[in-house]
Amino acid sequence: MKRRTILTLLPALVAPRFALAQPSRPVVATFSILADMVRVVGGDDVPVTSLVPPDGDPHVWEPRPADLHALAVASVLVENGLGLEGWMSRLAQASGFQGVRVVAAESVAALTMTESARRITDPHAWQDPRNALLYVRAIEAGLAKALPGRAAAFAQRAEAYRQEIAETDRWIEKTLAPIPAEKRRILTSHDAFGYYGARYSIALRAVQGISTDGEPSARDIATLIRQIRREHICAVFVETMTSPRLAQMVAKESGAVLGPAVYSDALSAPGGPADTYLRMLRHNTAQFAAAMAAN
Repeated sequence: MKRRTILTLLPALVAPRFALAQPSRPVVATFSILADMVRVVGGDDVPVTSLVPPDGDPHVWEPRPADLHALAVASVLVENGLGLEGWMSRLAQASGFQGVRVVAAESVAALTMTESARRITDPHAWQDPRNALLYVRAIEAGLAKALPGRAAAFAQRAEAYRQEIAETDRWIEKTLAPIPAEKRRILTSHDAFGYYGARYSIALRAVQGISTDGEPSARDIATLIRQIRREHICAVFVETMTSPRLAQMVAKESGAVLGPAVYSDALSAPGGPADTYLRMLRHNTAQFAAAMAAN
């Protein structure tokens, strides 16, 4: 109800002078991982605002009055798509946003999974670095459309960034190469690493499903605990944006160890271990590799 009330009542607070987005205005990204990608491609040419801050959860974000103002003056909106930001369309409409809208995952071959007897789309496509290359291409095109005079600079930065992403992908493969297939099993607090697992041949288990909005049943947890014991999974990882309560309970009941924090839908605060997209991938991989080696 709170989210709906904000989106319904606050458009009147946005002054008319903000209605027309200008190319020199900020670029708004829906969450911190996308904002980092935009900063790399945009460089000093564009100021970037992230609606959901580092360590925030885009699944359950409740838009604030400041978000309406940010969108009202923005030249570009970069969102993930694939159903991640269920609140985004209403927020964009309420703000009067008239700039360039970029759906970063538009060209991704989306994965699906069964959850509560329903087939749903997994929105966490950035966890596969090969999809990040598609994100960067979409961001580059959106920025060039808004600021055509800087298109060459965006293209140059985007190409350099794609090379860094590809290098990180190779580093992950090399880091995980010594781990045999039968040990490649990970348990996380919510099901955000499906693309990562598919890319690097890792079997993923999760305490929660695709979204953090809701909790698994007692029966689901009991089934998961039996599976952890049967598969000898040694560590449970909690993402920083989620409550550790369920994961702590599963770890205690299954005999697994609660591993270091990992990052899925949000970066760490500046100066933290995962304050950029590429540092996030490397941080998570180092934690996962150590845990899987002990399986």
